[in-house]
Amino acid sequence: MIEDKSVLAIIPARGGSRGLPGKNVADVGGRPLIAWTIKAAWDSQYIDRTILSSDDPEIIAAAEAVGCEIPFVRPAHLATDEASVEETILHALDSLDKEYDLLVLLQPTSPLRIGRDIDACLELCLENGMASAVTVVEVAKSPYWMFHIDPDGHMDRILPYPEDGHRRQNLPVSYVLNGAVYVAEIQRFRENKIFVNAQSVAHIMPPERSIDIDTPLDLIIIRALIAQGEVPENGVKERSPL
Repeated sequence: MIEDKSVLAIIPARGGSRGLPGKNVADVGGRPLIAWTIKAAWDSQYIDRTILSSDDPEIIAAAEAVGCEIPFVRPAHLATDEASVEETILHALDSLDKEYDLLVLLQPTSPLRIGRDIDACLELCLENGMASAVTVVEVAKSPYWMFHIDPDGHMDRILPYPEDGHRRQNLPVSYVLNGAVYVAEIQRFRENKIFVNAQSVAHIMPPERSIDIDTPLDLIIIRALIAQGEVPENGVKERSPL
């Protein structure tokens, strides 16, 4: 609950990943990948209820084993590559027996986001009167250094180069969605069916908490970070058995 508004967290985790099969239940630091996201939700001081939306028995079993609620099994037509996360969220909202004011979308492929990141997005959304809040990270390589290459190998800049941009320090700072946290007012989400638009505000996360697990290399990197003790501490009193 935040400012008398109820908060629902939804963790969407379908089976059948092509890029990294079984990634949602892959072992990461001695627990399934999805368990890291469940823990972050429990470490939020505002989330009232956390549910899983999945079609996959193995993912469901892994989430149940750490105490996550699974009120339904996601239908097959919403578990394909073509199905959008927005459709999945609307299905989840319609499947529950209670209405909520605010929605938190937590993708299991962002295991290093912490409870404070979730709470910061919720606070920003309400403090600024915005329809949504999302997490971003500063890009490692500026888009002003990026090019299109035509079939003949000729290069064309994606963005016009700033007059004073010959030094990296003079280039405008750019950010990209890191996929860790999406917050939205549910009524406006139902109307717009999108998380990011002109009515969105950003919470900036550091690179070390912004790893997104999509490839085998990503999995190797996060396992190495955990083995070296580089995973950030949550800093919030733990409410979970994890």
